Amino acid sequence: MSSPLLDINDLKVYFPVYTGGFFKRKAADLKAVDGVSLSINQGEVIGLVGESGCGKSTVARAVMCLAKATSGSVKLEGDELNSMSSKELKAKRPEFQMIFQDPFSSLNPRMTVFSILAEPLLYHGMVKKHELTGALSNLLEEVGLSVSDMGKYPHEFSGGQLQRIAIARALSLKPKLIIADEPVSALDVSIRSQILNLLVRLIKEYSLTLLFISHDLSVIRHISDRIAVMYLGKIVETGPNEQVYSSPAHPYTHALLSAVPVPDPDKEKSRERVVLQGEPPSPVNPPTGCSFHPRCPYAKDKCSKVMPDLIPNNEGHMVACHFPLSK
Repeated sequence: MSSPLLDINDLKVYFPVYTGGFFKRKAADLKAVDGVSLSINQGEVIGLVGESGCGKSTVARAVMCLAKATSGSVKLEGDELNSMSSKELKAKRPEFQMIFQDPFSSLNPRMTVFSILAEPLLYHGMVKKHELTGALSNLLEEVGLSVSDMGKYPHEFSGGQLQRIAIARALSLKPKLIIADEPVSALDVSIRSQILNLLVRLIKEYSLTLLFISHDLSVIRHISDRIAVMYLGKIVETGPNEQVYSSPAHPYTHALLSAVPVPDPDKEKSRERVVLQGEPPSPVNPPTGCSFHPRCPYAKDKCSKVMPDLIPNNEGHMVACHFPLSK
């Protein structure tokens, strides 16, 4: 079996919390990501899902080396990204790119579309200056924009068009891996489907490998091959798309799925709804044992004392729960 394209092993990202006035001292660590392990194979789309604040975006930023990892390993094609020098990282950058949540803030408002798309190509020596216009024309057409848009500035576009430009920029260097951090959450509902369909087409056309992050399970289901569910800095369940949706093993996954609206009114009325009590615990002071146990309707004494490992539940399906709901 070939090695995964991206291999994340026991990744931890802690942020220090300080107290005091002039003489500050470290009081604790905010454990944004606390031991995440995840692998992505070539040509695979992994959906990373969870509530806001669970650490999804921090995982993305750590993989992109935009947030410093406290410990753990992030390997792209076997190369450890965390230990690379600035020069080595620059040479590696074309191989992994990111699509950010807010397209407007991720694009320089003082640059035209031509300059925004040309900059990475010229910086990494991917094309010569006389080839730029042709290369950028093809890029814009691929994402559904016109060649006439090249001379415009970001403020002249809608949110959906800006995200198309951001997608074109990510594709321009022909990366082996793309990290998409909630790329449709800032868009109108009517535009989301267009951008999602664009991504689905590009994934098939270019055989892209994607880590797609979202809090919306219906979006994740539409685009991903496998799903990883995250809670309070940890992965609590992973598995093939349809298997996780049809037979969720972790109570948290079950609760998330029960909150997804169903188009059929009769089914919507009759289906079971799981309403979680309370708020997610603080990552500064996470609970002992299973981090989900204070909100879990099925928790037992063992759950508050022993942290469950992420272990196989059935073929290709893993869960971190002492008493999984399905097997």
